[in-house]
Amino acid sequence: MTLAARVRALDLERAGADLDAQGFTTFERLLGTSECRALVALYGDAERFRKRVVMAQHGFGEGEYQYFANPLPETVAELRSLLYERLAPIANGWSEALGSRLRYPARLAEYLARCHAAGQKRPTPLMLKYESGDYNCLHQDLYGEHVFPLQLTVLLSQPAQDFTGGEFVLTEQRPRMQSRAAVVPLARGDAVVFAVRERPVRSRRGFYKVQMRHGVSRLRSGHRHTLGIIFHDAA
Repeated sequence: MTLAARVRALDLERAGADLDAQGFTTFERLLGTSECRALVALYGDAERFRKRVVMAQHGFGEGEYQYFANPLPETVAELRSLLYERLAPIANGWSEALGSRLRYPARLAEYLARCHAAGQKRPTPLMLKYESGDYNCLHQDLYGEHVFPLQLTVLLSQPAQDFTGGEFVLTEQRPRMQSRAAVVPLARGDAVVFAVRERPVRSRRGFYKVQMRHGVSRLRSGHRHTLGIIFHDAA
């Protein structure tokens, strides 16, 4: 199947229910092995990226990541555009549930035009590289006034074969309660879609916000690469 066919075939009814219930959902084998390997091979090509960040220098954890430069690699650009269209209705449902008048346009190009008009013009899709002992602290990917409420991570390496440890972790901070954590198991090519900052939770009195953060636990061995797709651009 082409990438477009795979995205069209995604069960968004199930995904929407997962996101409403727990703030994340997974899609198995969204990218094939050859697509994952091709993306990993780009990491050493500095011309494909606009910025490299060494996490330890900023207190973000251990490891590094690079933001892609425009034009984005074809697979990344296509996945970002196609998935935005599928996720925009869920994002609008969340906005409505939280009582906001903000609505997200049906096409990524329209949303990016909104970001660019506000000064958020730098592309945010990125690749992350971890080695033994590396980890990513819990965080939120916020780059300016405009924030699309969902984002995507695709695991490009094979657990147990390429690395051990390095689990994807989410936490949820509920009002007047202790935080709740979830560990999301992924295989190579699997994707997790999750809340960037907050999500609505239904109560007897309507909806309230819970804060979400994500990170990666410490690698015990090997090398781990991931693709991150954030739909808003950066200031």
